[in-house]
Amino acid sequence: MPSEKQIILAFDAYGTLLSTESIANQLASHFGDEKAKIIAQDWRKYQLEYTWRMNSMNLYDSFFNITRKSLQNALAGAGASLKSEDVHSLMNAYNTLSVFPDVPPLFEHLKSNSHIHAVIFSNGTNDMISASLSQSPDLSPHKNLFKDVVVVEPVEKFKPCPEVYHYLCQKVGKERRQSEVWLISGNPFDVVGANAVGMRTCWVDRVGAGWMDELVAGEYGRPTVVVKGLNEVVAKIVGHVGKELGQPLQSVE
Repeated sequence: MPSEKQIILAFDAYGTLLSTESIANQLASHFGDEKAKIIAQDWRKYQLEYTWRMNSMNLYDSFFNITRKSLQNALAGAGASLKSEDVHSLMNAYNTLSVFPDVPPLFEHLKSNSHIHAVIFSNGTNDMISASLSQSPDLSPHKNLFKDVVVVEPVEKFKPCPEVYHYLCQKVGKERRQSEVWLISGNPFDVVGANAVGMRTCWVDRVGAGWMDELVAGEYGRPTVVVKGLNEVVAKIVGHVGKELGQPLQSVE
C-alpha cells in the first residue's frame, strides 16, 4: 500500500506501456508486411469494440477470450485464416509485446523517484499481465518497479465503466479519494472514463495530434496533463502536483 505522501500513477498496459502494433511482426510471417499491418490494426479495433459492446449489453467474457475472438474477426475481414496452432502462437505473442520506444526512460525515472507509487491497471486478465511481466523481454527486467497489478476481472466490466476506476482506487487505498490517483493512458476513452469518476489523468499523445475527443464537455472531458511519451510522465506530473502544493518536488527530468 502506498504511503500518504506518495503520488499514485496507474499505467494502462496495452496501447500505453505495450505496443499492440508489434504483433504485426508475427502476422507478417504469414501474410506479408502490408496485410499484417491491416490485420493487426483491425485486431486491436475489434478488441476494444467488443469490450464496449459487452459493457453495453451487461455481459462479460475474459479479455483473453475477447482478444482471441477479435483476432478471428480481423482475419475474416481480411479474407485470411490461420491454423489453430498459429492462432495459439499469436495469443502467446501477447505475452511478449514490445514496449514503446519512449518507455525505457520511464523505468529510470521510477527507480529514481521514491515518492512515486506505480501500478499497472488493465483490461487484461491477471494471467495475461503476469505473463507480460515475466516474459516480455522489454518489460520483465523492470517488473519490480510496479508495486501492484490491478485488472478488471473481479469487477467483470471493462474500461471505461465507472466501476473499474472505483475498483482501482479501492485497491490502492484511495476509495472515495479518486483525485489522489493518476491514470496514465494513451487511449482517449480511458482518460475520459477516469475523468468521469474524478481521477487525475495524463494522456500520452505520441503522434502529437492534440486532444480531439469532445464526447464530454468541459474539464472532465480533457486530460489533466498531456505528454508526448512516457519519458515525460514523472517530471510532468510531479511538477503539476508540486505547483498545486505550492512547493517544488524533486524529480528526474
